[in-house]
Amino acid sequence: MAVKGLGELDQNYDGSKLRIGIIHARWNKKIIDALVDGAVQRLKALGVTDANIVIESVPGSFELPYGSLQFLQRQQAKGEPLDAVIPIGVLIKGSTMHFEYICDSVTKALMRLNFDAKVPIIFGVLTCITEEQAEARAGLIQGKMHNHGEDWGAAAVEMASKQPK
Repeated sequence: MAVKGLGELDQNYDGSKLRIGIIHARWNKKIIDALVDGAVQRLKALGVTDANIVIESVPGSFELPYGSLQFLQRQQAKGEPLDAVIPIGVLIKGSTMHFEYICDSVTKALMRLNFDAKVPIIFGVLTCITEEQAEARAGLIQGKMHNHGEDWGAAAVEMASKQPK
């Protein structure tokens, strides 16, 4: 599966009783779609049912932290709490400092959300220098790299399985 990362450990976890949320940015649609598909495929391979995979979107990566919190709160209010959330975004460096500010802000906010929400928030944000790097990490360039969405799905099941009930 992974060149570096989770390896085969993820096969030890059963996601059949878990409800996992995926919230994704709408920028860089081709790459986002591949990453979401990879996460969904891995979740299903680990036993998460279609009915327990909930997917929403937000405008961009900057909106992922607050969007994730709102997503958790909406699902909780409906009586259908999420066991983990995978925020998925793609940030590609341009010619201004915008990239650095957004990467730093989103990373710190998602990390903090783990502790504030007390629910695993998986870091599913690619921060790439080029579009080709992002495409490779989304599994869109044959033989170059695997789809990182798969790793995020596995991480969600592992971390949710370790949560005290």
